Amino acid sequence: MAIEQTLILIKPDGLIKSLTGNILSRLSEAKLIIAGAKVVRVTRELAEKHYEHLKGKPFFDELITYIMGDIHNTRRVVAFVYQGEDAIKKIRDVVGDTNPELANPVSIRGAYGRITTNGVFENVVHASSSLEDAEKEIKLWFNPDEVIEDLYPTKEVVLSQVHTRVWA
Repeated sequence: MAIEQTLILIKPDGLIKSLTGNILSRLSEAKLIIAGAKVVRVTRELAEKHYEHLKGKPFFDELITYIMGDIHNTRRVVAFVYQGEDAIKKIRDVVGDTNPELANPVSIRGAYGRITTNGVFENVVHASSSLEDAEKEIKLWFNPDEVIEDLYPTKEVVLSQVHTRVWA
Protein backbone atom coordinates (compact mmCIF):
# COMPACT_ATOMS: atom_id res chain seq x y z
CA MET A 1 0.00 0.00 0.00
CA ALA A 2 1.16 3.47 -0.84
CA ILE A 3 1.63 6.33 1.59
CA GLU A 4 -0.99 8.96 0.80
CA GLN A 5 -2.00 12.37 2.05
CA THR A 6 -5.50 13.75 2.43
CA LEU A 7 -7.05 17.04 3.44
CA ILE A 8 -9.66 17.15 6.18
CA LEU A 9 -11.56 20.31 7.06
CA ILE A 10 -13.70 20.72 10.15
CA LYS A 11 -16.33 23.05 8.76
CA PRO A 12 -18.02 25.94 10.60
CA ASP A 13 -21.00 23.84 11.74
CA GLY A 14 -18.61 21.35 13.33
CA LEU A 15 -16.84 24.18 15.15
CA ILE A 16 -19.94 25.92 16.51
CA LYS A 17 -21.24 22.56 17.76
CA SER A 18 -17.91 22.06 19.62
CA LEU A 19 -17.25 18.79 17.77
CA THR A 20 -13.51 19.25 17.16
CA GLY A 21 -12.46 16.85 19.93
CA ASN A 22 -15.04 14.24 18.94
CA ILE A 23 -14.01 14.49 15.28
CA LEU A 24 -10.31 14.17 16.09
CA SER A 25 -11.02 11.13 18.26
CA ARG A 26 -12.90 9.49 15.40
CA LEU A 27 -10.18 10.41 12.86
CA SER A 28 -7.59 8.79 15.14
CA GLU A 29 -9.29 5.45 14.44
CA ALA A 30 -7.74 5.60 10.96
CA LYS A 31 -4.27 5.21 12.58
CA LEU A 32 -2.68 7.95 10.44
CA ILE A 33 -0.39 10.83 11.36
CA ILE A 34 -1.24 14.51 11.28
CA ALA A 35 1.25 16.17 8.93
CA GLY A 36 -0.26 19.66 9.11
CA ALA A 37 -2.91 21.54 11.08
CA LYS A 38 -4.15 25.11 11.27
CA VAL A 39 -7.16 27.34 11.78
CA VAL A 40 -8.11 29.20 8.60
CA ARG A 41 -10.29 32.23 7.94
CA VAL A 42 -11.97 31.24 4.68
CA THR A 43 -12.09 34.00 2.09
CA ARG A 44 -14.51 33.98 -0.83
CA GLU A 45 -11.52 33.38 -3.15
CA LEU A 46 -10.41 30.31 -1.17
CA ALA A 47 -13.97 28.96 -0.96
CA GLU A 48 -14.55 29.39 -4.70
CA LYS A 49 -11.23 27.73 -5.58
CA HIS A 50 -11.98 24.83 -3.23
CA TYR A 51 -15.40 24.23 -4.77
CA GLU A 52 -14.61 25.33 -8.36
CA HIS A 53 -15.62 21.88 -9.65
CA LEU A 54 -19.20 22.66 -8.49
CA LYS A 55 -19.42 26.11 -10.08
CA GLY A 56 -22.65 26.41 -12.04
CA LYS A 57 -24.58 24.09 -9.71
CA PRO A 58 -27.74 25.63 -8.18
CA PHE A 59 -26.36 25.20 -4.63
CA PHE A 60 -22.92 26.74 -5.36
CA ASP A 61 -23.57 30.11 -3.66
CA GLU A 62 -25.00 28.46 -0.54
CA LEU A 63 -22.00 26.15 -0.42
CA ILE A 64 -19.64 29.16 -0.56
CA THR A 65 -21.45 31.05 2.23
CA TYR A 66 -21.54 27.82 4.29
CA ILE A 67 -17.79 27.11 4.10
CA MET A 68 -17.01 30.82 4.66
CA GLY A 69 -18.98 30.64 7.92
CA ASP A 70 -21.67 33.15 6.99
CA ILE A 71 -24.49 30.72 7.87
CA HIS A 72 -23.04 29.90 11.31
CA ASN A 73 -21.52 33.27 12.17
CA THR A 74 -17.98 31.98 12.49
CA ARG A 75 -15.17 32.66 10.04
CA ARG A 76 -13.18 29.58 11.03
CA VAL A 77 -12.38 26.22 9.53
CA VAL A 78 -9.78 23.86 10.98
CA ALA A 79 -7.66 22.26 8.25
CA PHE A 80 -5.60 19.08 8.62
CA VAL A 81 -3.29 17.06 6.42
CA TYR A 82 -3.36 13.40 7.40
CA GLN A 83 -0.79 10.97 6.02
CA GLY A 84 -0.31 7.23 5.95
CA GLU A 85 -1.07 4.00 4.11
CA ASP A 86 -4.33 4.19 2.17
CA ALA A 87 -5.12 7.52 3.89
CA ILE A 88 -7.89 8.65 1.55
CA LYS A 89 -9.98 5.48 1.89
CA LYS A 90 -9.39 5.17 5.63
CA ILE A 91 -10.45 8.76 6.29
CA ARG A 92 -13.46 8.56 3.97
CA ASP A 93 -14.61 5.41 5.77
CA VAL A 94 -14.49 7.23 9.13
CA VAL A 95 -16.05 10.40 7.69
CA GLY A 96 -18.97 8.73 5.87
CA ASP A 97 -21.12 9.67 2.88
CA THR A 98 -21.36 13.32 1.82
CA ASN A 99 -25.12 13.16 2.36
CA PRO A 100 -25.59 12.87 6.15
CA GLU A 101 -28.85 10.93 5.69
CA LEU A 102 -27.06 8.28 3.61
CA ALA A 103 -23.96 8.16 5.83
CA ASN A 104 -23.38 5.24 8.17
CA PRO A 105 -24.84 6.36 11.53
CA VAL A 106 -21.52 5.65 13.28
CA SER A 107 -19.53 7.79 10.80
CA ILE A 108 -18.75 11.44 11.58
CA ARG A 109 -21.28 12.75 9.04
CA GLY A 110 -23.88 10.15 10.03
CA ALA A 111 -23.58 11.07 13.70
CA TYR A 112 -23.25 14.86 13.45
CA GLY A 113 -24.40 15.99 10.00
CA ARG A 114 -27.80 17.22 8.86
CA ILE A 115 -29.55 18.59 5.79
CA THR A 116 -31.02 22.08 6.24
CA THR A 117 -34.52 22.99 5.11
CA ASN A 118 -32.82 24.74 2.16
CA GLY A 119 -31.23 21.42 1.17
CA VAL A 120 -27.66 22.33 2.17
CA PHE A 121 -25.62 19.39 3.48
CA GLU A 122 -24.20 20.50 6.83
CA ASN A 123 -21.88 17.54 6.92
CA VAL A 124 -19.42 18.85 9.52
CA VAL A 125 -16.24 17.83 7.67
CA HIS A 126 -14.64 17.72 4.23
CA ALA A 127 -12.30 14.92 3.18
CA SER A 128 -10.44 14.61 -0.12
CA SER A 129 -11.98 12.04 -2.46
CA SER A 130 -8.95 11.11 -4.60
CA LEU A 131 -5.17 11.50 -4.82
CA GLU A 132 -5.61 14.27 -7.40
CA ASP A 133 -8.13 16.14 -5.24
CA ALA A 134 -5.93 15.70 -2.16
CA GLU A 135 -2.90 17.25 -3.88
CA LYS A 136 -4.93 20.15 -5.27
CA GLU A 137 -6.65 20.79 -1.93
CA ILE A 138 -3.53 20.49 0.23
CA LYS A 139 -1.70 22.95 -2.04
CA LEU A 140 -4.69 25.30 -1.81
CA TRP A 141 -5.05 25.22 1.98
CA PHE A 142 -1.39 24.83 3.06
CA ASN A 143 1.99 26.32 2.16
CA PRO A 144 4.94 23.89 2.03
CA ASP A 145 6.38 25.10 5.35
CA GLU A 146 3.08 24.40 7.14
CA VAL A 147 3.39 20.66 6.53
CA ILE A 148 6.03 18.56 8.31
CA GLU A 149 7.22 16.74 5.19
CA ASP A 150 7.92 17.69 1.59
CA LEU A 151 4.80 16.16 0.08
CA TYR A 152 5.18 17.67 -3.37
CA PRO A 153 7.99 19.39 -5.27
CA THR A 154 8.74 22.91 -4.09
CA LYS A 155 10.77 25.81 -5.35
CA GLU A 156 12.15 28.89 -3.71
CA VAL A 157 10.96 32.27 -4.93
CA VAL A 158 11.72 35.83 -3.92
CA LEU A 159 8.72 37.90 -2.84
CA SER A 160 9.57 41.54 -2.07
CA GLN A 161 13.03 40.45 -0.98
CA VAL A 162 11.55 37.82 1.37
CA HIS A 163 12.48 34.21 0.65
CA THR A 164 9.75 31.63 1.04
CA ARG A 165 8.89 28.24 -0.38
CA VAL A 166 5.85 27.77 -2.60
CA TRP A 167 4.44 24.73 -4.35
CA ALA A 168 6.31 24.10 -7.57
